[in-house]
Amino acid sequence: MPSILTSRHAAHPDSGRVHAVPSEITPQAVYAGRRQWLREAALLGGGVLTSALPLTGAQAQSGPAASATVTRPGKRAALPAVRSSVPGALALDKLTSYEHITTYNNFYEFGTDKSDPAEYAHTLRTRPWTLSIEGEVGRPLKLGLDELLKLGAMEERIYRLRCVEGWSMVIPWVGYSLSTLLQRAQPTSRAKFVEFVSLADPQQMPGVRSSVLDWPYVEGLRIDEAMHPLTLMAFGLYGEVLPPQNGAPLRLVVPWKYGFKSAKSIVAIRLTEKPSPSSWMRANPREYGYYSNVNPTVDHPRWSQATERRIGEGGLFAPRKPTLMFNGYAAQVGQLYAGMDLRKFY
Repeated sequence: MPSILTSRHAAHPDSGRVHAVPSEITPQAVYAGRRQWLREAALLGGGVLTSALPLTGAQAQSGPAASATVTRPGKRAALPAVRSSVPGALALDKLTSYEHITTYNNFYEFGTDKSDPAEYAHTLRTRPWTLSIEGEVGRPLKLGLDELLKLGAMEERIYRLRCVEGWSMVIPWVGYSLSTLLQRAQPTSRAKFVEFVSLADPQQMPGVRSSVLDWPYVEGLRIDEAMHPLTLMAFGLYGEVLPPQNGAPLRLVVPWKYGFKSAKSIVAIRLTEKPSPSSWMRANPREYGYYSNVNPTVDHPRWSQATERRIGEGGLFAPRKPTLMFNGYAAQVGQLYAGMDLRKFY
């Protein structure tokens, strides 16, 4: 989810918004021989190129040998998984550390500072947990967490995460394709969109008592986006169950969209004939659109999206990385948006 810019958050002179990470207060030496990233295809006439796109090293491989070794931190219960065979599911990028992933978070239900979720999310009770799937389905479902964990084979997937604020991470998730879950509910021909509703309990989530958003947190996808094999229902990261601050016990991960599209702590999924505005669209429709695909050529109204700062790599003053079209997943998802004006449908 995006955060609110305050006087404590300094803007980077290049672009984007910068929030200090404790380990990055003191600048580190710039790593020698930093790999240069290739820019993705540019938009032509408002539509995205749909022909074969050149792949960067981070995109080209997806097999078991394509990514870094994931070592369990030993902080939470293990969640065993096999490496995914889904094309594009195993990025080659250096993993962001478990410490950074679990202490630098946007989860407004626990506060608006990056450190708030790690400090306050221990109050979240993840058992018992029930997820309902309803709406335009032939088989409405109510599933407990144990049923959800057994529904599909757990896969390890290493995805790049790009926040709308201009920073990024590389996270080793554990879960299975959302389509595995949705297919059990038997979507009808009228199911064109999928809505995700997060838990909003002021007793467990102190941020829900604020008026920063209209609770509960709601996000949405088009049905073909939701059914894409890269769209993940995640139950863990780094080989262990999700920490509360990262959206336990289950969350959405859509790697080619800005991070706020990936709803956390989901309690309901609704399939609908028409789209519903998401929480950030209701809060500020000028700045946050329904699609919110990562797009370096379409700036946020208040900052550039052309570059990003990778958390944990080089500190606040390290060179920023060029942002990739669809966050580097254009070869896998670009066809979903053939012919669309991505400036209009932002």
